[in-house]
Amino acid sequence: MKKVTVIAEFSIIPVGTGDTSIGNYVAEAIKVLEKEGLDIEVTPMGTIIESENLSDILRAVERAHQALVNKGIRRVVSTLKIDDRRDKPRRKEDKVKRVKIGR
Repeated sequence: MKKVTVIAEFSIIPVGTGDTSIGNYVAEAIKVLEKEGLDIEVTPMGTIIESENLSDILRAVERAHQALVNKGIRRVVSTLKIDDRRDKPRRKEDKVKRVKIGR
């Protein structure tokens, strides 16, 4: 099992596509994240990314953002939330389990 210390939530929104559906564009960004070899979980409102280091996540997010620009999207809004915990390794499942225990 990988030593995960960084968990991030990423969302990307292409602006000005002329359509209310953005699923195909989001799928393109997800393909880029998958090519980067990061552990990801797609959710209805964003994608959870896990890595051993922050630089891998930042590089992957930049490439996903650029992929939409390369598709001709002239405005792309990306949001990235980062949880970089250095005192102990943990995974996204650990965080969810801890919240459930506290209920």
